[in-house]
Amino acid sequence: MVPAEPDDGHDVHCRLDELLDARGMTLTRLSELVGVTVVNLSILKNDRARAIRFSTLQAICEALDCEIGDLLVRRRRRADAPPPP
Repeated sequence: MVPAEPDDGHDVHCRLDELLDARGMTLTRLSELVGVTVVNLSILKNDRARAIRFSTLQAICEALDCEIGDLLVRRRRRADAPPPP
């Protein structure tokens, strides 16, 4: 995963923190289960990722027993925010 640019305002929010909390799982344990570094999961968790491989997305959803739509949601932009390029 590549970190997002600081000013790259995207509409996708990752609910990884909420899903981990609901399942009593740590980021470290998820990292072990899916084979992705804690650093990369943290980038995703903090909405800093610009991309994610489908295989990683599938592995995370399998480990958390969730659907993609449970993990990634689209946020509405504030009215004063400029539209994406």
